[in-house]
Amino acid sequence: MLTYSFSDIGSESLYEYLYGCIKNDILSGKLRCGAKLPSKRTFAKNLGISTITIENAYALLISEGYVYSIPKKGYFVSDINISAQASPQRTEDENERREESFVADFAGNNTPHTLFPFATWAKLMRSVLSERQQELMIKSPGAGIAPLRSAIAEHLYQFRGMRVHPSQIIIGSGTEYLYGLIIQLLGSDKIFAVEDPGYNKIAKVYGANGVDYRYIPLDENGVAIEALRDSGAEILHISPSHHFPTGIVTPISRRYELLSWAAQSPKRFIIEDDYDSEFRLSGHPIPPLRSIDVTDKVIYMNTFSKSLASTIRISYMVLPRTLADKFYKALGFYSCTVSTFEQYTLAEFMNGGYFGNHINRIRRYYREERDELLKLIYSNKAFNGTEILEKDSGLHFLLRLDTELSDKALADSARRLGINISCLSEYYHNKSGAPEHTVVINYSGIEKEKIAGAVALLGKAIGGETERNEFC
Repeated sequence: MLTYSFSDIGSESLYEYLYGCIKNDILSGKLRCGAKLPSKRTFAKNLGISTITIENAYALLISEGYVYSIPKKGYFVSDINISAQASPQRTEDENERREESFVADFAGNNTPHTLFPFATWAKLMRSVLSERQQELMIKSPGAGIAPLRSAIAEHLYQFRGMRVHPSQIIIGSGTEYLYGLIIQLLGSDKIFAVEDPGYNKIAKVYGANGVDYRYIPLDENGVAIEALRDSGAEILHISPSHHFPTGIVTPISRRYELLSWAAQSPKRFIIEDDYDSEFRLSGHPIPPLRSIDVTDKVIYMNTFSKSLASTIRISYMVLPRTLADKFYKALGFYSCTVSTFEQYTLAEFMNGGYFGNHINRIRRYYREERDELLKLIYSNKAFNGTEILEKDSGLHFLLRLDTELSDKALADSARRLGINISCLSEYYHNKSGAPEHTVVINYSGIEKEKIAGAVALLGKAIGGETERNEFC
């Protein structure tokens, strides 16, 4: 049984000290590859400390790659290449690969593999292959197959209170492709408006398509209406139900102001990006702007990348009737960019009630994950003075830190420790209005067993520490 003394741990917490002791034993070879560590309960009893302390120490060891766990079997020492410790020099390619491998990625959008319903999806794929052989050989219409568009229309009615006809729904492989269709429908001569701050890729897509676009600043209620009017823009791209990255929810009064702006010209339209509407974790879901639009001026967009997996490249938009008619006349010759097989599988997934059950399951998962994250942040002294903002409105929240580090220094410190973060200031076009020391915590891609270790390392980064194991 491993035994350690806690008589002289200095300012470190118990779990950090225990983590260091076990790490040193692994690096020194005292604990060899494959060695089984004591169970949390047995280890805690032997050392006279709590099982929570053991759990946090093990979580940090797992997150850094020293230890791995096997369900119902225990914790084991990883295969560590000790010789690499003596070779600090790396090539540029090795550095790039090293930076791409993070203990925890709070800036990415990858979905943990444990959340994807593989068994159900595989069953439905077999069913489609068996029962839809004739349909699979028929070319999909440009807007997508009718069963999937009908399933999406029913979902929007049941979950978002939207009444739309399936003919208004256009399916495509990712929102970037759909943006291109919108530009062709509305005309590349139009001036588009994007939020500042906002998701950087949106402006890049418009720029790549040769579209003139303007950045519109936000106030506490979303897009600043006077700035929008002064911009000369005709098309507004917004995410009113949960803005990324600020988390702002546009109130009803501002929504009606935006609809009024759109109604003042036949050339004006609003693109509503409702990308993670399923994941409001507290209170009632926010109704989409499209549901109160009586002038048919809103183009509603959503994706299955958040609700199913980031690699499921299936998105859709709901066009106003006038634009839907224009699509079929002018662009209906396009082939749908999502395979017929995937479309039928997703349609079966939705029509069979699996999608609704899946949403409920992962919403519970993310709520538990968020609560664990917040608990660990509140209990870690490195986060003293930290303010947590917009924690209920989606799969990310903001950490306003009490630190003297610049945003770049903070991000660099975190990266050296194996944590990928983004700061709110990175999403501002107008840097003069960008707040400092605010981190965007996107937790949708963090596995639960890595949360404790990730928070501990992030706490170290805030303090300016940069020492990290070379093998994580």
